[in-house]
Amino acid sequence: MMKATKSASMLLMLALSSTLVLSACGNSEPDKTEEPVSTTDKTETTATDTNKESEPAKSDLKEYKLTMVYPGGTQQDEAKIEDEINKYLKDKINATIDLQPIDWTAWEDKVNLMIASRDPVDIYFTAQWTKYAVNVGKGAFLDLGPLLKDYGQDIVKTLDPVFLEGSKINGVNYGVPTNKELAAQGGIVYRKDIADELSIDMSKVKSIQDLDAVFATVKAKKPEMTPLYLLKGENFDAHYFGNFDALGDTSVPGILLKDATDTTIKANYDTQRYVDTLKLTRDFFVKGYINSDAATTTTMNKDALKAGNVFAMTAALKPGKAKELETELGLVGKLGQIELNEKTVSTSETSGSMLAISTTSGDPARAMMFINLLHSDKYLNNLINFGIEGQHYTKNGEIITPTDNTKNYAPGAAWMFGNQFLNYVWNSEDPDKWEQFRKFNEGPKVSPGLGFVFDSEKVKAEVGAIVNIDRQYQTALETGSVDVDKVLPEYKDKLLKAGVDKILIEKQAQFDKYISEKK
Repeated sequence: MMKATKSASMLLMLALSSTLVLSACGNSEPDKTEEPVSTTDKTETTATDTNKESEPAKSDLKEYKLTMVYPGGTQQDEAKIEDEINKYLKDKINATIDLQPIDWTAWEDKVNLMIASRDPVDIYFTAQWTKYAVNVGKGAFLDLGPLLKDYGQDIVKTLDPVFLEGSKINGVNYGVPTNKELAAQGGIVYRKDIADELSIDMSKVKSIQDLDAVFATVKAKKPEMTPLYLLKGENFDAHYFGNFDALGDTSVPGILLKDATDTTIKANYDTQRYVDTLKLTRDFFVKGYINSDAATTTTMNKDALKAGNVFAMTAALKPGKAKELETELGLVGKLGQIELNEKTVSTSETSGSMLAISTTSGDPARAMMFINLLHSDKYLNNLINFGIEGQHYTKNGEIITPTDNTKNYAPGAAWMFGNQFLNYVWNSEDPDKWEQFRKFNEGPKVSPGLGFVFDSEKVKAEVGAIVNIDRQYQTALETGSVDVDKVLPEYKDKLLKAGVDKILIEKQAQFDKYISEKK
């Protein structure tokens, strides 16, 4: 399904070699020179004067109701937000929208069913870590090239080309990436107030191993509190924490280490970091640090943290991640974050958050018009992300302050929808948040797989079989819920019988060819 072209990889390398200053970030004021401007600069210019020429006359459009499906919890005031969005969209593109969030823990299964059933959906959230390539292979998403050209001009203007090039499959865009941070880093978000109460010096935590003493203290002094909350996809062996580059879809076996130089593709069970982390996680589980239902829970880690009986969770980090969560979860002043791996960048970051248009859409053009507005229209972008001014927040310039009703609409989904650089900044966050994003994107370790994505067409039967095996074993192993020495060999045996070696050989051959053509 996926194969990077030489020209695409060169574009990626050129963009990233300039310390990623141009990757979705920039100064707070528009650049007045003719030098290349950053994404933030271009976005702010566009946001003040949406490209009217790209907007079709409302009278030319028949009224249409869009359906957008994305992961997240249903918000109490969701209907109010929909009403406000619909009033605005009627004037803009003569459309209304039905927001359909799906709980995180049910997301994958429900989306698989919707796609298999050919449900009439217009827009799906998608990403390389949630079977983007697999779903493209199923014919779930449209080729967006013509739609971007005709109805996505603001997207093309404001989004760094690295995102659009790096998220292509066989040279085709099937998703529109969110304009956000490009570098990636893993770590934990923790209850800073509890650490202070228990006199735990979190500055000493530099590795996963260092957390042992922290969690032991929490367990001893706060027995009612879970020291570490893990679940499917949110654990120490998640791709963002292990710095694993799957060279495309994370559901397809075969990984490299993003922070190393080795170009030999291995299965996870043959990757020492992965296995060592499984064993450490198991040790934490046996010691009672991890929630006992980690392998089966349907409660998202953020919700568990919000409930007040969890000390820490793993997280894909960025500047101000803990501050964002403080407002979303009603824990202002109580959270901290610690980075526990090297900052990296790979092709997968360009497709880490996207909106795709379904092949069942009744009006793909209208769907693209809506996505285009999310990338260019400041009012709409902040409405869907933060709710209604005066009800869910008050505003002073670009700084917003929570109200008593903020809890009724706090989807925490700004990283999913359009252009983050249009977002207001909470008063509990750093007012220079977007400048911090620019700095975050500077100088990451570049994965040896940057610019390459795997075409799994020749091994799609094997990939399909392995997806089912992973469901049976992967979460149990990665949350420490089972004996690694006993279960990992069983998992490996099942993978070998399902043809994992065939996938690895094909992936390595494609990658070797890609490397040789780059030279």
